[in-house]
Amino acid sequence: MSARELRVAAIGYSFMGRAHSNAWRNVGAFHPDLPAVTQQVLVGRDESAVRGAAHQLGWREWATDWRDVVTRDDVDVVDVCTPGHLHHEIALAALRAGKHVVVEKPLTNTIDQSVELVAAAQEARSRGVRSMVGFNYRCVPALALAREVIAEGRIGEVRQVRASYLQDWLVDPDAPMTWRLRKEQAGSGVLGDLGSHVVDQVRFLLDDEIASASGRLETFVGSRPGPAGPEDVTVDDAAWALLGTGRGAVVSLEVSRMAAGRKNALQIEVYGSRGSVAFDLERLNELWVDTGQGRTRVLVTEPDHPHLAAWWPPGHVLGWDHTFTTQAAGFLSAIASGVDPAPSFEDGLAVQRVLDAIERSAVAGRGTVELARS
Repeated sequence: MSARELRVAAIGYSFMGRAHSNAWRNVGAFHPDLPAVTQQVLVGRDESAVRGAAHQLGWREWATDWRDVVTRDDVDVVDVCTPGHLHHEIALAALRAGKHVVVEKPLTNTIDQSVELVAAAQEARSRGVRSMVGFNYRCVPALALAREVIAEGRIGEVRQVRASYLQDWLVDPDAPMTWRLRKEQAGSGVLGDLGSHVVDQVRFLLDDEIASASGRLETFVGSRPGPAGPEDVTVDDAAWALLGTGRGAVVSLEVSRMAAGRKNALQIEVYGSRGSVAFDLERLNELWVDTGQGRTRVLVTEPDHPHLAAWWPPGHVLGWDHTFTTQAAGFLSAIASGVDPAPSFEDGLAVQRVLDAIERSAVAGRGTVELARS
């Protein structure tokens, strides 16, 4: 094998598995200076389905047992795209086998599992093994530009943030049961699914930690049609939180999968002492910036904007799928350079601590929960 080739195994072939497969298939076409990628093996439990997915998504092989795959000599990178309850076991085994590891967000379903993965990742770094958690929205050029604007002090001292992530795919009470609605598999509902993205974006944009949290969770539809009849929903449909950051900013957070008319609306507004930035994922190539001269729409497609040098001429917009290709490129670059990629497993743990604080506040009616300083 060439030192410039990395052979990837993806565990999972559904929604996220397809998105990640698309990224591995295309990353070399736009980042030819990075190590080449071989889509070595796709793993899933259903033999017929994974065989078909492997053929469709460009994988050389397919397999049904991830335990055999993560120890194979012809696998260098393990990409974990399974439901959350499997992240910990697969990632831990892969790290111990000396494989570079990407885990789709959230890192795990519990703090204890995340702590163990962080420790394993730190030990693996001493052997040159790299790991990353997949918060792909860090790779949206407009959000990366917003981080630069904030870091440069162009909106002044950040005072408040409004952040929401709203979808509507569960509005219909007859929508069928899925693993995302079972606590034993998903860990939590919309809080872990969409709330993890929001919390990571707040930390990313502000370069600050969450110091306190108070929250409320709500399940609007208590049961859904399952394979064997009605099944109880054991997670939240919507969540709200009030967060405080280490440097004193106040963050209002709202997430829902029952917001009629909203398809994939991650909306973030950051207000400072001299201006503001605003973003909506449903218009992901745009950033609204006010630095004291009035609110201006910036079309984030210039080659000197973050993440855009490899893509199209100015004005030729990118899409949601491009974020995964950029994410894969960042991971390959970190491996080739021998540096730690971001977001790290430590970032994943930090997000998990915030989600846990929100849930504890909501379930116990405890009001504000203070997060321990790490």
